[in-house]
Amino acid sequence: MGLLQQIINDAKAMEAETIRAEDDAQKAYEDFVKDTNASIEAKNKDIINKSQIKARAEGDLVEAKETKESIVLELEQLSNYNAQLHTSCDFVLKNFDLRQTARDEEVEALRQAKAILSGAKFEEFLQEA
Repeated sequence: MGLLQQIINDAKAMEAETIRAEDDAQKAYEDFVKDTNASIEAKNKDIINKSQIKARAEGDLVEAKETKESIVLELEQLSNYNAQLHTSCDFVLKNFDLRQTARDEEVEALRQAKAILSGAKFEEFLQEA
């Protein structure tokens, strides 16, 4: 009888220990599920934030490319305008002496014409030349 009572007591103790172990395991599982769900939620928020940052960065990239294209176009136009100005200035510099001489001759011819029309004698101008 004592032996049966001892077996019953041991069985009850093992049952209680098993129930405690199962409760502990259930609590550990629930904590694990809670932590996992919190981690998944945090990762999803992180994905959303990074997606928004990526979208902004892609928008900035598109805007930067458009700005670059407009600047390159403007630089090309300025380069063409510079080439036109350079051609014009080169022409002026190349022909400056020739044009200056022609103007001096024209001014002198106008002075002679004015002097003749004013009544001066033409022979005086022939002697100077």
